[in-house]
Amino acid sequence: MATGTARYLRYILFAFFGLAVLYFISSSSLPRPYLPRPGGVTGGLGSSQSPKATDGTTPKAPNTLAPGKDPGPRMNATFVTLARNSDLWEISKSIRQVEDRFNRKFNYDWVFLNDQEFDETFKKVTTSLISGTTHYGVIPKEHWSFPDFIDQDKAARVREEMKEKKIIYGDSISYRHMCRYESGFFFRHPLMLNYEWYWRVEPSIELYCDIQYDTFKFMADNDKKYSFVISLYEYVETIPTLWDSAKKFMKNHPEHIAKDNLQAFVSDDGGENYNHCHFWSNFEIGNLNWLRSPAYLDYFNTLDQDGGFFYERWGDAPVHSIAAALTLQRDEIHFFNDIAYYHVPFTHCPTSETERLEQKCHCNPRENFDWQGYSCTSRYFEVMGLKKPEGYESQQN
Repeated sequence: MATGTARYLRYILFAFFGLAVLYFISSSSLPRPYLPRPGGVTGGLGSSQSPKATDGTTPKAPNTLAPGKDPGPRMNATFVTLARNSDLWEISKSIRQVEDRFNRKFNYDWVFLNDQEFDETFKKVTTSLISGTTHYGVIPKEHWSFPDFIDQDKAARVREEMKEKKIIYGDSISYRHMCRYESGFFFRHPLMLNYEWYWRVEPSIELYCDIQYDTFKFMADNDKKYSFVISLYEYVETIPTLWDSAKKFMKNHPEHIAKDNLQAFVSDDGGENYNHCHFWSNFEIGNLNWLRSPAYLDYFNTLDQDGGFFYERWGDAPVHSIAAALTLQRDEIHFFNDIAYYHVPFTHCPTSETERLEQKCHCNPRENFDWQGYSCTSRYFEVMGLKKPEGYESQQN
């Protein structure tokens, strides 16, 4: 009898144990209810109420972001992005990269510009991702249209010819408006007039390394005005007369040409011809006061009146690069070797393994574009008298 009782007790204990295990498994797999953060959330992701835009600014919802980790002073700086509503998810990837690698420590603002109004979804999503204050502006029509002095028929013929030659963006009107706007107007937008420094960010970029210091403060402390991470040769077919316009500017405005300039980076023969090297402008950290200076504005106006943005297909990258090479002292231009960066199809990855490990980089050094034949970074090092990093030979073609 005692043996039978013990057997029944064991069965009962096993049954209770089995029920307990089943309960634990089922309860842990159920979704947990949303719990608001202490103090409540208004306008955040856990709320049905979206942040309201006021005067072009979407305010941050309280208590939704961690404070900046770097206690130092901030520069008067902003990120700036030219985008459309349809770019939302690609620019979201870029924002996440910038925030995780840099801005979560510094909480800088972000300005978004569009030739149309941004919709509420774009504002809500981007605001939720950014640790600084977000601003949304519409580009004035006169800055995103054909100027009165452009011959529309001539411009149309050029687009058709470039289409037949299969020149990239050769038949695109919007691409030409974008290049002209980035060359001569983004820094004059009312929202941008509030800032002294900018960092340009485009959709679908990647940052491969942690950035542990304030890049804007570095630029200011070291008297830098313009910076880059990738340089390369421009498509010759898109800029056949760009250098002619640049030489016209040099002739008419010798007062704007810097004494110790970087002309040797863009010309192999003392300024007679353009070698097509340029800094890739989808990444730029620069000084807005330089772009608003008489030197740059006289330069841009000279180019603009010649019509090459529409009669050819001048890109903002060679336009910015030639201006920097001519009107800035060479020491005012900086190569951010430690900012590992990708924009299709090129990658900048620091050559030094020690640097990559220290900065928690996840880029493949074999994909580094710096020392390959189509890159102009090697030329920049030579003109600047800089020593190339150890191991660069293994990354050449």
